[in-house]
Amino acid sequence: MKLSVCIVEDEKHIREGIALFINESDGFSCEHTYSNSEQAIKEIPLLGIDVVLMDINLPGISGIKCVEYLNPICPKTQFLMFTSFDDSDSVFNALKVGANGYITKTTTPLKLLDAIIDIHKGGSPMSSHIARKIVNSFQATKTNSELKKLSTREIEILDLLDKGYRYKEIANHLFISTETVRTHIRNIYEKLQVNSRTEAINKTHRL
Repeated sequence: MKLSVCIVEDEKHIREGIALFINESDGFSCEHTYSNSEQAIKEIPLLGIDVVLMDINLPGISGIKCVEYLNPICPKTQFLMFTSFDDSDSVFNALKVGANGYITKTTTPLKLLDAIIDIHKGGSPMSSHIARKIVNSFQATKTNSELKKLSTREIEILDLLDKGYRYKEIANHLFISTETVRTHIRNIYEKLQVNSRTEAINKTHRL
């Protein structure tokens, strides 16, 4: 049984070229292609398609809005974004509405087939730089979460450390003891999971 693929792409030469390649590949078929979301929304729910290749920049309704509409009513269909858009907003908005994978149009034809197989088997294929964006986003979220653990006093001390103040100078500036400064700094290191003044400052700068 062949894996059924559908293409939603407004550029005719891309749409027809990919459809031809898929149909000439063993184990795949691409009998339905659409140049706009409106037509895709009307017909795809009736077809039982395995995988939909979805562009984003379509005339009228965008590819992301198309996935948002189709995903709930086509639970057995996997949606693979296939687009030239690689900005973070496009990536995360597509994934939020139900896209199961995200690859760019620079992907080679053979890797496109691999992605179709992967997504059909339950994977989430993504172009490498798209995957990096997602990893970076999670890391940034984690760092923000760590910074929120700091008290107002600890943030004040970090700021003074960043300005080059020594422990005694920080103590005098904040009217606290040097030992209290040391205690705050130990707490800062623990909360930020760092081991030195330089690491603490660099980590907060990355925000």
